[in-house]
Amino acid sequence: MAEKELILAPDKIPNIAEDTDAIIAKVIALVKGYSPNANTDMIEVAYRLAKAAHKNQFRRSGEPYIDHPVQIAYIAAELSMDAVAITAALLHDVIEDTPYTFSDIKTLFGSSVAEIVDGVTKLTKIQYNTHEEQQVENLRKMFLAMAKDIRVVIIKLIDRLHNMRTLKFMTPEKQLEKAKETLEVYSPLAHRLGMSKIKSELEDLSLKYLDPVAYEEIRTSISQKKSEREQYVADIIDTLQKKLDQIGIKGQITGRAKHFYSIFRKMYAQNKTIDEIYDLFAVRVIVDTVADCYAVLGMVHEMYTPIPMRFKDYIAMPKPNMYQSLHTTVVGPNGTPFEIQIRTWEMHKVAEEGIAAHWKYKEGINGETSMDSKLEWVRQLLENQVDIIDTDDFLNTIKLDLFNDEVFVFTPNGKVLSLPSGSTVIDFAFAIHTQVGCRMSGAKVNNKIVPHDYKLKNGDIVEILTSSSVKGPSRDWLKIVKTSQAKNKINQWLKRECRDENIIHGKELIDRELRRINIPQSQLFRDEWLAPLFRKYSFNSIDDLYASVGYGGLTAQKVVMRLREEYIRDKKDSPQEEPPKPTEPKKRRNHTSGINVVGIDNCLVRLAKCCNPVPGDDIIGFITKGRGVSVHRADCPNMQPGALSEEDRQRFIEVHWAEEKQASYIATLEVHAENRPGMMMAVSAAMADMKINCASITARVTKQGDAVMTFGLEISNTADVKKAMNKIRQIVGVISVSRTTN
Repeated sequence: MAEKELILAPDKIPNIAEDTDAIIAKVIALVKGYSPNANTDMIEVAYRLAKAAHKNQFRRSGEPYIDHPVQIAYIAAELSMDAVAITAALLHDVIEDTPYTFSDIKTLFGSSVAEIVDGVTKLTKIQYNTHEEQQVENLRKMFLAMAKDIRVVIIKLIDRLHNMRTLKFMTPEKQLEKAKETLEVYSPLAHRLGMSKIKSELEDLSLKYLDPVAYEEIRTSISQKKSEREQYVADIIDTLQKKLDQIGIKGQITGRAKHFYSIFRKMYAQNKTIDEIYDLFAVRVIVDTVADCYAVLGMVHEMYTPIPMRFKDYIAMPKPNMYQSLHTTVVGPNGTPFEIQIRTWEMHKVAEEGIAAHWKYKEGINGETSMDSKLEWVRQLLENQVDIIDTDDFLNTIKLDLFNDEVFVFTPNGKVLSLPSGSTVIDFAFAIHTQVGCRMSGAKVNNKIVPHDYKLKNGDIVEILTSSSVKGPSRDWLKIVKTSQAKNKINQWLKRECRDENIIHGKELIDRELRRINIPQSQLFRDEWLAPLFRKYSFNSIDDLYASVGYGGLTAQKVVMRLREEYIRDKKDSPQEEPPKPTEPKKRRNHTSGINVVGIDNCLVRLAKCCNPVPGDDIIGFITKGRGVSVHRADCPNMQPGALSEEDRQRFIEVHWAEEKQASYIATLEVHAENRPGMMMAVSAAMADMKINCASITARVTKQGDAVMTFGLEISNTADVKKAMNKIRQIVGVISVSRTTN
């Protein structure tokens, strides 16, 4: 139960769900319709058990909790899923929220049902927080479950869909959290599985909560012109249908409006109003055979003028998510562009339901070969993550593999390969075979020699040149390649063949990071602080750590950050290694700045404007000429050794934050975001919600068209800064948030 929203035995139930007995009867009727021999008795028994198990549980809406699994079972039946999957859908919260155990479910319904229920249960703790290792581990579990049984993830997507449909009963904070998580994880996952109906609804529901103003604007605009648009589409459909009848092709023609999130993305990507977007709808033609698809395409291009570069043949080159269709954009009778999609009935079912329309458990599919080939990308994705132990790297590669646009290219013998947009010829080489990539000496694209960093384009014919004299991939290739598969293979080779070189390189990277933060290695690399790091990543020695950093398995920044956290924690626990001596200078407090200066009494102290330190920051003091002590953040660029003369480097003095809490300090945040109306207001409103005052605001537009806003915030400590940054990151359209120096 992803939302954790059950309520036990409330005194008053405000809403009563539709009779779940009637819904289950509909579910069983649907199942018998597409699978007459299905074990519907098992579905009935599962429903009775779930209803009894959840009898004292209610949702926040006040509905009996059993309505939730029943609705999921109904959606699963609409997708023509098998009896095992529907049984598991009914029981998917039983292990987590009731006394029933995995063994109970296995005994009553068999191992297949129990394992699916257990798999879904393990996925309920995924949270949207890219810096939490718990999320990474749950994502790993998700993809492992997908590789084992795709029904686990299909049920999880249906579960999320129903929760999004009922999100209005959750708190505003939970609405934002779940909508953002849905848009960033579950919607792209549905797309990757080809489940376009679920993907579109998840995106629209997410937009409703993430940007309600834009959602309502689009909904209202679409509604106002609905009758006009419907008449225009009806005329086109009527014209096409008459032409189909003339050439003797049987087909169904329908109109399809773009879903709201698709319109939203187009508005802000192209900086247009909804009135400036003309292709708000598409006409879909569904026919019986592939030959009919191409015949209809020719007919359409005779009737209407096609727009150049807007034709896509996904029948000859299917998308990785199994999607097949012909797409062409033409100019309509009144000069308005519209898209026409042409596909067979089988293609249409796959386009709507994706993987749910194609698995080995359904009647009529013999053997596992067909399904296995369709899930090969899941196993490939897992293989690509084997050597990645850094949390952020794992999430970045998952997003790259799962959520990116693709480019279609050809081998010299005509085989089609799909790679993420932006892939290079090196990525292509490793997609062919590991040895081809490791022995690559050059590449030809369309019979012309190209550099290694050449970015592939749709339709390119690529030939990889290899040589036995090539010793292996270069470390520099890691900066060029796009796919996690290529990065993983290069890192594996470097890890296996270049350990000594990796140790040297890793040590250099760590030393460079230590110099950047101006902390000697002797202060951080203590055995008691290294031990947890060794245990976590299974290192046996410091050389293993250096080697891992050297080949890219772990970043130098992550290693130093973890050790620095231990260093800071140790300083807080034991601020003095020895008792203070009587002759040691006393720390004096400056009550106006909240700073203690060691060895100086009643001196002028001021907080540096270049970096605006706040309580919680590591700070250093600098004795100025005639203006007392200037206090800077320890990472202030102006205080780094390279920025100071030899004389100035002798003028540092030890300072500490006073114990009493100060009224306010100014922290400067720089926000990179999409340049759209209301963005600055959205950030300001978020700060107002947190009762944080904005002391100053500036904004500019970059050459790339992004907005850069700088906010001077009045805060009390670094915890407030982190909360503010996390709040701003949740705003739709925000690209990055960082704390800056002036």
